[in-house]
Amino acid sequence: MSSINAQSFLLPPHPSPVVAQDKFSETTIKAANFSQIPRWVSLKCSPPSVKTHQIQQGQVENVHLISLSKQGKLKQVHEFLILMDEAGVSVSPHSYKSILETCAKLGSLSDGRLIHDRLRRTVKDPIGFLENCVLRMYCDCGSLVDAQNVFDEMLDRNLVTWDIIVSAYAEQGVLDKAIGLFSVSRIKPSHSIYISLLRSLTGFSLLELGKQLHSHVIRNGLASNVSVDTAIANMYVKCGWLEGAELVFNQMTEKNAVVWTGLMVGYTQAGKLEAALELFTKMVKEGVQMDEFVFSIILKVCGGVEDLNMGRQIHGCGVKLGLDSDVSTPLVDFYVKCGSFESARLAFERISEPNDVSWSCVVSGYCQIGEFEESVKIFKLLKSKGVVLNSFIYTSIFQACAALADLNLGAQVHADAIKTGLVAYLYGESAMISMYSRCGRSDYAYQVFESLENPDTVAWTAIICGYAYHGNAIEALSLFNRMQDCGVRPNAVTFIGVLTTCSHSGLVTEGKKYLESMRGEYGVEPTVEHYDCMVDIYSRAGLLQEALELIKCMPFEPDAMSWKSLLGGCWTHRNLELGKIAAENLLQLDPDDTATYIVMFNLYASHGKWEEAAHFRWMMAERNLRKDISYSWITVKGKMHRFVVGDRHHPQTEQIYSKLEEFASSSDNAENALLTEEDVSCGSPERKEQLPDHSERLAITFGLISTSRNTQIIVFKNLRACKDCHDFAKRVSMVTGREIVVRDSNRFHHFKLGKCSCNDYW
Repeated sequence: MSSINAQSFLLPPHPSPVVAQDKFSETTIKAANFSQIPRWVSLKCSPPSVKTHQIQQGQVENVHLISLSKQGKLKQVHEFLILMDEAGVSVSPHSYKSILETCAKLGSLSDGRLIHDRLRRTVKDPIGFLENCVLRMYCDCGSLVDAQNVFDEMLDRNLVTWDIIVSAYAEQGVLDKAIGLFSVSRIKPSHSIYISLLRSLTGFSLLELGKQLHSHVIRNGLASNVSVDTAIANMYVKCGWLEGAELVFNQMTEKNAVVWTGLMVGYTQAGKLEAALELFTKMVKEGVQMDEFVFSIILKVCGGVEDLNMGRQIHGCGVKLGLDSDVSTPLVDFYVKCGSFESARLAFERISEPNDVSWSCVVSGYCQIGEFEESVKIFKLLKSKGVVLNSFIYTSIFQACAALADLNLGAQVHADAIKTGLVAYLYGESAMISMYSRCGRSDYAYQVFESLENPDTVAWTAIICGYAYHGNAIEALSLFNRMQDCGVRPNAVTFIGVLTTCSHSGLVTEGKKYLESMRGEYGVEPTVEHYDCMVDIYSRAGLLQEALELIKCMPFEPDAMSWKSLLGGCWTHRNLELGKIAAENLLQLDPDDTATYIVMFNLYASHGKWEEAAHFRWMMAERNLRKDISYSWITVKGKMHRFVVGDRHHPQTEQIYSKLEEFASSSDNAENALLTEEDVSCGSPERKEQLPDHSERLAITFGLISTSRNTQIIVFKNLRACKDCHDFAKRVSMVTGREIVVRDSNRFHHFKLGKCSCNDYW
């Protein structure tokens, strides 16, 4: 007697065909405890009757086979199938169904193919539901080729068959095949087919197809089904037609939470944040059951509109529903975006195990409030503790390195991001381009840009703005032309970079052309920032009357920058009358802007009107106005050296001042009556004495004594460079032959052989 030593099962001693267990119902099998079959269940026992024996033949083996499959033990399934073959015990259709479902669930295509081959060999005409099981297995395992072959061989295709194959193609994005099969099916489609097709339509290019499917649904009388209507509304959202989604939404007599949330997501993605808030309010009024996903979305909306009060109310609502712990990270993100960093910190501290998203919100928050050093500290701490990071954290750190002008750290983070594969495609690389540009290495920025296979608008904008801030107008505008040749459309920020290029390079005609072409040629609506750039272009070029006329006639209320640009031009070209107009309007908008008082003091002084000049100096003193402390810094051998005006705390102070005296010039005192931002920031009453000690000069001089002769000196300054320091850098570059790069708060200056890249047009 042959026997199987597995779970005490015995197969019949004499092989004989066993009829499929049709009487052994699926309900009975599902109710059985397959994990432990009692030892007494064995064909060793003498059958009480012939009838009972016939029923038992093969039942126990198939029950065990199903048990193995439901436990995912596919290796044991194959081994047991061999033993069943040797004993002549047939496999029931339900056993095949269970095994195929397990292969599909585990995504085991190889096991599924083996079972399919076995089914072909042992069953001549498998019943329809088994063919559908095979078809579904191949679809769930992702092999549409095998699925198509099975489908083509099927003689009897029912609604389930079409549902499986059409849905599989749709879910894998093979829309042309899915729609092709759908159109030739000649059966009334089910709800699930429509839902699968509708879910696969994402993107404006598929909107027309979505509308046709919607019409098809109506013709087949399925439009009143809540699941189908939800799929239609969400399809319109994904295809960018919110009006269509609203129409479907408003016509639905029954609405589930999914359709409410889908429309809210649509509003959020389209930037219609107020509409999203209104929709949430309606959800609350109608008593729609909300989950953590809804709260996450609405907190994102509140962060977008910076509505701290509404967000706090939603936070409270979430606490009442017991969902606050599920939305801790969105809460942190919301409070960060609203500038309530203390609340963000408290929300963060409630997270027992912060994940990479939570940390990303905190790092981004510190960057947002200008605490770049703190964001870098957190990054280094996370790295030291081996915390898993995400690409967004790296992107934030690139932004921090750009603000801190820390090229060494930026390069290290770049290398680390490459090793871990965590440079966010395009967005992170765009931040890297900006980082290298703002750290003075436009060559590195260009290398990163050229490494991108298909740069998007953000990447193109980053490199164009980088060259613009470095004063390289020819390269910046050349890149703008390349961008269009590549079929990438510029956005509003791109034009800020282009117009800034024109402003810094005196390209008046070109700037005017770009501003006028924005709406008509590129479909980009100009904002007040773009008009301010044009005012700046006119002002720098000395076309002050044109700048004033543009301010008066532009389709926006002029802001502080409008008048500030005009005032800057008035100082450059010594136009006192228009300067007074600009200053009067500017002080109404921003009475605490020290630059206005400084420029007007200097403008009156340059015209010999000392009483009027003194009045502005008196107003500054009365209002206790003072700029941020001015400082400059330079990195040498990986160490940052920072200087303030009149600094004498550096270990090499004597060497610095000794070297500085070599470049002393009478031109330093030619305009010693004039003020600069640096003078005001340090509260210096006597500019004549303070001028040689400006922080920028100290940093440049330190660079001269600390680096080799062929090394480029890169200095960074938190305020704008004054004219005297600008002239000083030109003179040093001429005398020493060294190339000097200075980044002030406005732009880069490249000094070489006595000339600056700005051509003194700054």
